[in-house]
Amino acid sequence: MASSSNPVRSRKRPEERREEILSAAASIALDEGLERITLRAVADRLGVRPGLITHYFPAVEDLVVEAFARAAEREREQFFPAGGTPMQRLRHFIDYLDAGASMPLARLWLNARHLSRFSSPLEAMLEQQDDLDQARLIALIEEGVRGGDFADVDAAGASIRIFLAIDGGGSYVNSRTAHRNPVHRHFAADVAEWTLGLARGTLRPRALDADPAARSARS
Repeated sequence: MASSSNPVRSRKRPEERREEILSAAASIALDEGLERITLRAVADRLGVRPGLITHYFPAVEDLVVEAFARAAEREREQFFPAGGTPMQRLRHFIDYLDAGASMPLARLWLNARHLSRFSSPLEAMLEQQDDLDQARLIALIEEGVRGGDFADVDAAGASIRIFLAIDGGGSYVNSRTAHRNPVHRHFAADVAEWTLGLARGTLRPRALDADPAARSARS
C-alpha cells in the first residue's frame, strides 16, 4: 500500500537563510537601487513571508547597509580575481571597466553616496568598502612595482588617482550620451597608464585595434 505520509520540509540553517536574504537584497540593490529594498520586496523574491525577513533584520536600514556591502564584495572579486601577474590582473581590471560590466555597481555606488548623506551607518560602510577596494589595488600595484611591471611609484597615490578616474566616470553612469566619446570610455585606462608609467595603449590594445576613433583620440 502506498504511503500517505506528507513530505518533510527541511528547515534552512540560520546562517543559510541570512545569506539567502542578503543575496536577494543585494540583487535588488543592483537591479533597482537601494531605495527599493524593503522587507516585502525581499520576501517576494524569496517566496517567503515578510516576517521571516524581520526576524533576521528587524531594521530595514541594517539590511540596506549589508546588502550594499554584499554587492560591493561580489564586485571586488570580479575586479580582482586571483592568479596571474600584476600586469595581467590590472588588464583584467581595466577590461572589466571598459566592457561596461561594472555599470550596475557604478550606479549602486552613486546611489549609496547620495543616500549616505542621510544614513551614518551607510556612510561608514561606504568608507569601509572603499578602503577594502583601495587595499586590493594598492597590493596589486606594489607587487607590480617590485616585479618591474610598473614604474617606481607611490602605490597608494596611484590607487587614489585610478579610483578617482573610475568614480569620475561613474558620476555619468545614468547619462545615455556621456560615454559616446572614447575619451570617456577609456579614461580609467588612460589614467592608470599615466600614473603607473606605462606606454600608451598598454592597458587597452584590443580597444585601440577595434576603434579607429580611439586611436585618433590617443595620438
